[in-house]
Amino acid sequence: MVIENKRIRSFVLRAGRVTAAQERAILEQSPHFGIVLDSNSGNLSFNLSKVFGRIAPLCLEIGFGNGENILQLALKNPDRDYIGVEVHRAGVGHLLNCIAQAGLTNIKVIFHDAVEVLENYILPGSFDEILILFPDPWQKKRHNKRRLVQKKFIALLASRLKPKGLLNLATDWESYATQMLEVLSAQPELKNRAANNRFISRPEWRVLSRFERRSQRLGHSVWDLSFERL
Repeated sequence: MVIENKRIRSFVLRAGRVTAAQERAILEQSPHFGIVLDSNSGNLSFNLSKVFGRIAPLCLEIGFGNGENILQLALKNPDRDYIGVEVHRAGVGHLLNCIAQAGLTNIKVIFHDAVEVLENYILPGSFDEILILFPDPWQKKRHNKRRLVQKKFIALLASRLKPKGLLNLATDWESYATQMLEVLSAQPELKNRAANNRFISRPEWRVLSRFERRSQRLGHSVWDLSFERL
């Protein structure tokens, strides 16, 4: 008998409603604004420098939700390129629709698990910036092991950043913020950019997302972290 060693996933594919427009966007816009991963061609199967047809600062957002943050970043920074990775179909469809309507050429979408993408398709030193904004907090203690920000994953992220590259995170769950700070501070390749080696003030570039608006309604605080690759 073979026992498969399955990785604990940091997400659950919920059966949320996907609109006809979102499904149509996935079908019609993915060839233009998506990056399709070829699992048959082995590791590192696409060259990031060829995805956008130019050499420019490159940012990755992991788990972009409905894409409102990465979309605004791409609109405001035409001199930078952006890749968003998401596993939820509705969010992917929504962002693809928005990209097509805006006619943007500096943003691409990957519909896949970010951990597998980074492990199998991305070369070390590829990104100038990586964003993880409001990841699932898995607030029940017995579920904390499913949190995305863990030692092994942060080491992987650090390896995919260029020297001086930035890793920026935000959460509205205090225990997760504490865990993030501990895990990132323990990574020898990363340096905390906060003056007190803890949290930074809310950055101006971060869009007030639906997650943060919900947090405000509930009276929750938000913690932002920013670390630099040495």
